Amino acid sequence: MINQASIQSTIVSKDLASNISLVSKLNKRKIKDGILYFFIYLSAAISVVLLASIIIYVLVKGYDKVSLSFLTSVTSVLKGTVGIAGNILNTVIIILITMLIATPIGVGAAIYLNEYAKPGRFVSIIEFATETLSGIPSIIFGLFGMMFFGQTLGFGYSLLTGSLTLILMVLPLITRNTQEALKTVPDSYRHGAIGLGSGKWHMIRTILIPSSLPGIITGVILAIGRIVGESAALLFTAGSAKILPNTLADLFPKVFQSGGTMTVQLYLSATSEGDFDTAFGIAVVLLVLVFLINLATKKLAARFDVTRRK
Repeated sequence: MINQASIQSTIVSKDLASNISLVSKLNKRKIKDGILYFFIYLSAAISVVLLASIIIYVLVKGYDKVSLSFLTSVTSVLKGTVGIAGNILNTVIIILITMLIATPIGVGAAIYLNEYAKPGRFVSIIEFATETLSGIPSIIFGLFGMMFFGQTLGFGYSLLTGSLTLILMVLPLITRNTQEALKTVPDSYRHGAIGLGSGKWHMIRTILIPSSLPGIITGVILAIGRIVGESAALLFTAGSAKILPNTLADLFPKVFQSGGTMTVQLYLSATSEGDFDTAFGIAVVLLVLVFLINLATKKLAARFDVTRRK
């Protein structure tokens, strides 16, 4: 009896010790999780506060500068006006030229790499090259564009030179985003289409591209956002002129003339010109534009997402 009681006592004590150890481990884990969650939420809060502080500061400094006259006129000492209409037009022209050329090339390259090219060294080299191009500082693109497009090809400081330079900058972004979008389409879609007798291109055009359209649109709009925010490369290639064409007939020749975008003018206003009021006014316009670009990205991606349609 004594031995049995001793054995039972030993078992109970071991179970108790085991339970105490388990509770201790759970408490330590909860403490560690609590600390980790604290730093996660703290990091998120700091990010939100910093972003909100920047936005509020820029809005407070520049909102009263933005007006209809500011958006529809150009700066003129003789007329006594201050405006960025010329810079807005230059920005729109550069976006149109860049995206009209870069989008089909980038999407086409992604389709070839993902659907036609066989996995191997060639594809790996191209993907490595696009990733490398994505990480090159924009000022290096600007230097190359100035020397090659501006001097070697003879385009000089012009909107065309700036656009050709930006094509090199946004091509990797569009290509990689399109590739990732195509990879999200299940292989069963491909096999099913081919099994039903569809041709390769017909399958890509009617199934793969519509299914991956949200990702493609996201890449294109992000590329537009990068164009809008670029200044270093354009200082070397497009120049800083801010005049408006007198007639519609003068609009096409303007492509071959110097022109500064909004970000270039912001930089010049805050540095060489010392006009911080205009700089903050342009900053407000750019903030609103970036917000609209992000909003359009979400709306269009949801609109063309075939997986969410009933």
